[in-house]
Amino acid sequence: MTIKIWPISAFSDNYIWAIVQGDQAVVVDPGDAAPVLAYLRDQGLTLTNILLTHHHSDHVGGVAELVQYTGARVYGPPGPTIPCRDVELRQGDNVNLGIFGQFTVLEVPGHTLDHIAYFGQVDERNVLFCGDTLFATGCGRLFEGNSRQMQQSLDKFRKLPHNTSVYCAHEYTLGNIRWARTVDPHNPDLEQWQREAETLRNNNQATVPTSLEHELKTNPFMRTDEPVVITAAEQHVGHSLDHPENVLEVLREWKNQF
Repeated sequence: MTIKIWPISAFSDNYIWAIVQGDQAVVVDPGDAAPVLAYLRDQGLTLTNILLTHHHSDHVGGVAELVQYTGARVYGPPGPTIPCRDVELRQGDNVNLGIFGQFTVLEVPGHTLDHIAYFGQVDERNVLFCGDTLFATGCGRLFEGNSRQMQQSLDKFRKLPHNTSVYCAHEYTLGNIRWARTVDPHNPDLEQWQREAETLRNNNQATVPTSLEHELKTNPFMRTDEPVVITAAEQHVGHSLDHPENVLEVLREWKNQF
């Protein structure tokens, strides 16, 4: 039976990802219980597991209520701020979800220090649930970590198969693209992506999942070793930059102010 991955919208721009097979479901980062419970009820589904990427409230705020109503098993990173966690996960751990397959845990600090991501195969498709580390044409703000950690985290993603579908947790794409085109204004892939993304949003459709292949063509944060991105960052800050992590730091501050 085919496994489906479906976005459940929450708040103003969050996506809670539902992984569904038959009458069972897993959800990723349920910041709000209400839309998840409504989805489960409407689709006639039983929630079996919850995967968490980090401790921010818009990712974990609905966990306690969902556990109360469903008894779902909760997986998440270490630390006291992860609610109802049954299984604590670290780099290299494997999460076996039975009919949903197996996921490998990647520690990806930067946005937060406890951030993890889940990589695996769903119906022979490579998938990555990356929370707020990587976005379509963007990356997460450095609230707790630093640019070196974020660069190392994104490098882990760069080593995954390029056909991996990336399920990020926010609809930030149009703003990310507008900024990315100030960094790399002559990128034809980015220009085409802007047209496609605008059409999707005009039709109230999600711009994610994206793919690692696509991000390696269009996302400045995934291209900090490419001359065009390095030059743009150096011109923006007014001095030379010796390492990709320094380029990422400039890009992140640039995006913060955009």
